[in-house]
Parts: sequence; structure tokens; C-alpha cells
Amino acid sequence: MRKFIFLPVVIMLVFLSCNKEVNQIDASPYPIQNRGYKMLLIGNSFFRPYAEKLDDLSIIAGFENHSSTRITRGGDNGRPINFWNDSNSNEHLQIKAALDAGNIDIFGMTAGHETEDPTEGHRSWINYALQNNPNIMIFIAIPQIDFPADWEQRAQEYGFDTIQELYDYFVNDIVHNEMVDVLRSEFPSTKIFTIPTGWTSVNLDQMNMNNELLDDITRFGPQSTSLFIDNKGHQGNIIREAGSLLWLNSIYGVDLSTFSYDTGFNTNLHHVAKQIMDSHDPNYKL
Repeated sequence: MRKFIFLPVVIMLVFLSCNKEVNQIDASPYPIQNRGYKMLLIGNSFFRPYAEKLDDLSIIAGFENHSSTRITRGGDNGRPINFWNDSNSNEHLQIKAALDAGNIDIFGMTAGHETEDPTEGHRSWINYALQNNPNIMIFIAIPQIDFPADWEQRAQEYGFDTIQELYDYFVNDIVHNEMVDVLRSEFPSTKIFTIPTGWTSVNLDQMNMNNELLDDITRFGPQSTSLFIDNKGHQGNIIREAGSLLWLNSIYGVDLSTFSYDTGFNTNLHHVAKQIMDSHDPNYKL
């Protein structure tokens, strides 16, 4: 009954505005001798900051020849299904061109989807990608729930006590069980993993409410000193930094406890990101 009642909130969760056990292939999932990945990253404004920052962090971490083609559009337009259906758009053609060129190691997309067929867009792009990139790996970045000022109310409206419980349901029941597991059954030779980016927003917001941050951070305000820069919940720098470290650990396996990158904040964002990945279901890690 809860899943049926929960359907409306899923629509709100995945229509965001502006983006260890897995199926086996012969190649190791980790770069050899610090060789960086060639990546294709598509999403919206809840996806873009982390895709952009990954370029810098991968170089700092010593991964040579890392490169990414980043294609983003705002809101629903940044979902895989919208990129696929807009077949005459420049973005659609750019994504296909990158895949046609081959040698893409990792293809990252946001979790946004249509509720009638949650895997339609992802399935279409994976099918296309495999034509010239048979060993490609896929990740789905799971964004935060939007409108953080309403988090508590939204959780309670749909039968959960906290935003943590609601987001956990989104990650595990919706994205993992209803999307990733389905895609894995259709593409058994393709590695598919997830990055739970939204936990950085949820956890830092809770830390701020508990006065556990070591920086003077407001909930809403300027990008440099706030968690969120607008009511929609676009992230400030402290969340962007933590989320980007999360991506670095997830994709490249960097030990964040020894990674000496300076985030510009006193709060130990390396530890925040490490805790999230340590708690992430190993069946959905790279």
C-alpha cells in the first residue's frame, strides 16, 4: 500500500529542476596505473556541479588522461528520456556523436525518469552506447529531493518520520530496486552502479541543524556560505565540494581519509563523503 500511495512523491523526486557485487565483465572496473577514464556525463543542474568538479579532482588525485564530455540541460530536459526523445536537438546529436566515436569508459546519467516506464530513457541510451562501446560502464547519480524547506512535511505526508527515511526509500526502493535491478537484468554483461549524491545535502543539512558544522553556514543564501542558494534546493559550495568528493571516491576509489585536497571549509567534508560511501549498499558500488 505504501508503494502505491508513494507514487506522487516519486514524480516530484525525479522531475528535478535546473541532474560490491555487480554484473561482471572481463576488465577490471578500476583504472590501471592511475589511468583516468574517458567519460560521457549527461544530466541537469542537480548533476552538473559534480560532473564539472570531477575533472579537477581526478587530476589532483593523479589520474592521467581523465576526460569528460559533459552535456547538461535544466530541469526535466536533463533526464535521459528527454535527451533521447528530443532527437533533433543539438544535445541529442552531441551525445550520439560522443558514443559513436567509441572508447567511452563510463557513461553517467541522472536518475530522473518517467514513472510509467522508469528505465525507458536509460535503456535507450545504454542500448545505443553498447554498439560502439561494448565494455562501457554505467552510473546513475541519485539527486537530492528538491525544496528542502518542505522536507519534513513531505516525509510525513508520505508516511515517513524523517527526510532520511524518505531519501533512503528513494535510493533503495525506487532507484535500486525498480531501475538498476531491471536494467541489470536486461544488460547482464554491463556494470551499472549508483552514486547517492543527495545524501551530502541531507547529511550536511542535519549537521547544520545540530550545530556540528565547523563553518558559519546558513541554510539558504549565497553560494559560498550556504547549503542551498534557492528554494528549489540548488546546492551551495559546501554541498558541491562534499558531493564531488563522493563522486571521486565512487568512480576512482580514492581513499578520502588520505586525500589531501583542500575544500576551503573547516568541516571535514572528506569524512562526510567517506561515511556516505561506506554506508552505500556495496551491491550498487562500482
